[in-house]
Amino acid sequence: MNPDAIKELLLYNLAFNYAILMIWFGVFSLAHDWMYRLHSQWFRLSAETFDAIHYAGMAVYKIGIILLNIVPFAVLWLVF
Repeated sequence: MNPDAIKELLLYNLAFNYAILMIWFGVFSLAHDWMYRLHSQWFRLSAETFDAIHYAGMAVYKIGIILLNIVPFAVLWLVF
């Protein structure tokens, strides 16, 4: 696989992963009460704990996007 194909794949991956992150944030902010009720049926969580878990999950996901998509793309862009 040539570097241009890898760069293109990383860009598609980046767009897809950021779309997932934006959908997650949108559903979390717009349907917060519904999501909390749904999850509190399975787990005993306070609203603060629920918010902290989702906020931490989004942060870890974003760090993963940066480390696994943006950094390799930047390296390939600088080298080739």
